[in-house]
Amino acid sequence: MKTFGAIQIRSLNQHDPPVMTAAFASIGSVKPEAKYQLYLEQEAAGSRTCLVADVDGEFAGYVTINRRPTYPGFAELEIPEIQDLNVLPTFRRRGIASRLLDLAEAQAARDYFVVGIGVGLHAGYNAAQRLYALRGYIPDGRGITYRDQYVGQYVQVMLDDDLVLHLTKQLRTECP
Repeated sequence: MKTFGAIQIRSLNQHDPPVMTAAFASIGSVKPEAKYQLYLEQEAAGSRTCLVADVDGEFAGYVTINRRPTYPGFAELEIPEIQDLNVLPTFRRRGIASRLLDLAEAQAARDYFVVGIGVGLHAGYNAAQRLYALRGYIPDGRGITYRDQYVGQYVQVMLDDDLVLHLTKQLRTECP
């Protein structure tokens, strides 16, 4: 792994939403500013944490920890879900996603024994699938979902970003 520049991980702040939206728009990805404003509101309410990565002061990526996920398998068991891990293409292969996950897992471990994560099934998620497996995430054993609804056997579904396998990782075994 190569490192380029100083990587800083920090909390989302009120200046970030327009910067993040513009950064993703520059690569053809639509991520509305309202999404990040909602993350700020959820963070203030204590239901979500958003961690932002900067490299030499330039926005590089982010991840969130959702303490109130909509996926039934996590919601029923009160498992927080790491969501929306995104690193801009020019900053990939520098360990930024791993650093974001390290901090997200450490924060989740303060209050939870297990953390969850969902991963898409199409080839665009190959790197994420491998990363999560290497970090010790295993399927939660409930099958796959499409838009947070379980997919039954022989049901035809669209292979898009909403077709997901959910994984969990044991963070600790005893109380702190």
